Amino acid sequence: MRLTIVNQFYVPDLAPTGHLAASLAEHRASRGDEVTVVAGCGAYVGGGHASGDELGGPRVIRVWTPGLGKRTALSRILDYSVFFLLAAWRLATLPRQDVIVAMTTPPYILWAALIHKLFHRRTRIVLWNMDCYPEAAERSGVIRAGGIVSRVLAGLNRFAFPRLDAIVCLDEAMASLLRSRYERPGRGLAIWVIPNWERAADFPRMAAGGNLTAEDAAIVDGRFVVLYTGNRGRGHRFDAVVEAADCLRDEPVRFLFVGGGSQTGFIEQAVASRRLENISLLSYVTADRLRGLMGAAHCGLITLRDEMLGVMSPSKLHGNLAMGLPVLYLGPKNSNVDHAIRKCGCGVSLRHDDGAGLAASIRMMMREPERMRALSRRAREAFESMFCDRRTLPQFDVLLEQPDIQETIVPAERRKAA
Repeated sequence: MRLTIVNQFYVPDLAPTGHLAASLAEHRASRGDEVTVVAGCGAYVGGGHASGDELGGPRVIRVWTPGLGKRTALSRILDYSVFFLLAAWRLATLPRQDVIVAMTTPPYILWAALIHKLFHRRTRIVLWNMDCYPEAAERSGVIRAGGIVSRVLAGLNRFAFPRLDAIVCLDEAMASLLRSRYERPGRGLAIWVIPNWERAADFPRMAAGGNLTAEDAAIVDGRFVVLYTGNRGRGHRFDAVVEAADCLRDEPVRFLFVGGGSQTGFIEQAVASRRLENISLLSYVTADRLRGLMGAAHCGLITLRDEMLGVMSPSKLHGNLAMGLPVLYLGPKNSNVDHAIRKCGCGVSLRHDDGAGLAASIRMMMREPERMRALSRRAREAFESMFCDRRTLPQFDVLLEQPDIQETIVPAERRKAA
């Protein structure tokens, strides 16, 4: 099979979508596919460029991008636009591909795949939907819901989605949103639910975390560490976290944020105004340093704004579970995180008005070591049974190897394989 994967970011860049793309690309190459990856050279957070060919079978085509990163909306749009144009050109000039998997960085890059299909009608197009657009922009206040921009972008989806051979959603909430908004009478969308994952080989069972730097050891300092990793942007809320930190200011607890995003200013302001010495913020760090911090943490923190249910699916869940970190979740019911906690008993699921409940849950974990060990064991079991590559990649194999994906009626039990 000739398979192409399109995503702006790819290893060795730190973007989670780039690592997922690499996992799928290398897996399919190992099965004998002729795999091509079309990616950019700009780094996820800007200020540098990813470079170098990756080990393994995939051929990686990198197109130039400005590498401006996520500093402003304008810099992000410029990076997206340049990548879209150059990726579309490279896809148009590729020989016929059997399948093109288009991710959603940047949004609407699936149209570059559809351009390839104009020249090669038998090519099958799969959308690997990491985030829903324009819904994400609407619900975060970037564009007005029902406005002209929103209507145009939704119209692009209504035109494109029926022409796709499959859409991979990350959870059932996302699948339900797309069905409710874009399915046409008499013609459903070929939706598959396959969660994101981490590679099991990167998280051997009971493996110790990496070594802490002197700076990180001083931050941890023997405290109970509640760790939040990755993006802290418009899709997330932290007011209950701040309330919990205030409640626990006199207890040996450290709230540690590693990453970046638009909500960083809110957290910094709260730290300053409330004089919260138990909150520390770091920018994005190397994989080795992050492994050390995760090894020193006691639980993982995940938040999701209520209005983002179905629009995005927090991928930090999988790394926390892989490290055996119980999950403290603040967000709506029926998300992928809430579902994992309720099904596997690997953490605590709370709503955004329950900062006191978050503080109480942290105290429980600190004071009940037997219960904490059980939560940690179930976290790792959830990873192995639901969110590692050994479970998810075979689901992609079934999808990609369908002789005619679009005409296949996807059984409900397969759609819910997550």
